[in-house]
Amino acid sequence: MVFKMIFFQSLYPNYLPAIVRVLRRGYTPLLFARDLWSGITVGIVALPLAMAFAIAAGASPEQGIFTALVAGFIISGLGGSRFQIGGPTGAFVVIVGSIIVRHGYDGLVVAMLLAGLLLFIMGLFNFGQFLKFIPYPVITGFTTGIALLIVATQIKDFLGLNLAHEPSAFLDRLEACFNALPTASSTALTLSVGTLSVMLLIRHFAPKVPAHIVGICFATAIVWTMGLPVETIGSHFGGIPAELPHFHMPVLNIALIRAEFPDALTIALLAGIESLLSAVVADGMTGSRHNSTVELMAQGLANIASGLFGGIPATGAIARTATNIRAGAYSPVSGLIHVATLATFLMICSGLLYHIPLASLAAVLIVVAWDMSELHRFKRLLHAPKMDSAVLLLTFGLTVFVDLTVAVQVGVVLSALLFMKRMSEVSGVCELSTNIEGLAPKEKRTENIMVYEINGPFFFGMAQRFIDTMQFTRNTPKVLIIRLAHVYHIDATAIEALEGVVQKAHQSGILVILAELSPGIRKILRSMGTKSLVGQDNILPDFQAAMVRAKEAVKK
Repeated sequence: MVFKMIFFQSLYPNYLPAIVRVLRRGYTPLLFARDLWSGITVGIVALPLAMAFAIAAGASPEQGIFTALVAGFIISGLGGSRFQIGGPTGAFVVIVGSIIVRHGYDGLVVAMLLAGLLLFIMGLFNFGQFLKFIPYPVITGFTTGIALLIVATQIKDFLGLNLAHEPSAFLDRLEACFNALPTASSTALTLSVGTLSVMLLIRHFAPKVPAHIVGICFATAIVWTMGLPVETIGSHFGGIPAELPHFHMPVLNIALIRAEFPDALTIALLAGIESLLSAVVADGMTGSRHNSTVELMAQGLANIASGLFGGIPATGAIARTATNIRAGAYSPVSGLIHVATLATFLMICSGLLYHIPLASLAAVLIVVAWDMSELHRFKRLLHAPKMDSAVLLLTFGLTVFVDLTVAVQVGVVLSALLFMKRMSEVSGVCELSTNIEGLAPKEKRTENIMVYEINGPFFFGMAQRFIDTMQFTRNTPKVLIIRLAHVYHIDATAIEALEGVVQKAHQSGILVILAELSPGIRKILRSMGTKSLVGQDNILPDFQAAMVRAKEAVKK
């Protein structure tokens, strides 16, 4: 009983949300005023983005707002970062649109439930430390690919094309938009270009002002006052209902769960990577430190809740988190106020949202895509080592022309294979001198004794090379010494290779001696039974002792 209490007391602090940690230190009215202002600011910024990302993904604008409400509340209330703002982001646009086309909204909810469960488990078992090992070329490749796909989804609304059916595939979509160019609306184009121009001017002359808010307000005011004949949120979706999210339980079946698992894995990886990246950015801006375990668990719960309450996938939003910090946020309370601000707008001002033109939202998303693409990083990686550039281009190509899920999986697998290849090149097997006083030159040789040294990780990537090196076709020694002083990791494949060499050597009458094993390697070989195969007397702590043992064996 006492052990259980000590165990849970040691674990409990690791699972405390950031809001609890902050409020325990003391929370004054002045600090609340900071959170109040920053929360209102980021709430105003988040409103059009939440709608724009949902529309781009093939969902309704209120589903984007519901996501910001439900997921944003959970991420701020239960997350591991003091400043994280959660909601829908551009990273999910392509994958969400693909799922809705193939399996409908219920299919998306199933994928979100599975993704949320995966994220929660990843947090529970501290898998956040592994997400940082996803290579930079893979992240850059699919991020730039997603940005290009977002731009492609906005061509129709940006130009005001009359397109009855818009294909989901990139090239098919471009072809359909090209064929529909004669139907382009000059009014819609003027609005989208005007919104874009206003945003760029605001960014240049007043960078602290939310540019997309000004751009959308500018376009909406013109459409409302002049009654321009362009498609708006109201005309396309029938307006936004002034109601809070309500519970929605999907129809679950094994076939749908199996079909959605790959998509769920992609959503979980994207949500995990982007949320932790956003938290790291927040740490860099503030000097704070997030808890990746708690953050991933909160992201998991947020996606489960978002799916059950009519939303779409959510994660930490870097731009909104940065806006939150710049506005003076002190604690996660600002994130909760951002949710309250969104709820207020939804309940009171939903009628005003009716008049927002889709052309202006398209302009906003094109700017978001440009920021997201980070073309300068993409161009820079083209000058990286050839294999890294190949991973970048392959991930980018698969994202754009095949599927985001395939792109992430192939990119990660290919990068892992390249890493293993590079590690095998770092590791090596070389012959050493049998001179006790000095291990390196090979001039002095003791007759009938051969010494080989393994350098670096001894794993499956170099197991075959080790076996090939141990083929004594010409000069067969009486004693083989294998020095393992620089081996700090060994896996099952390498142990199997080592045992195969030992067995073959014994069949040929060769004595095998292992020298200078680290305590960790010694323990592994003992537990695997390799130690008994080699023999206790033939595993020695240093090279000198191994040479003495070898010379004694040669004299017999």
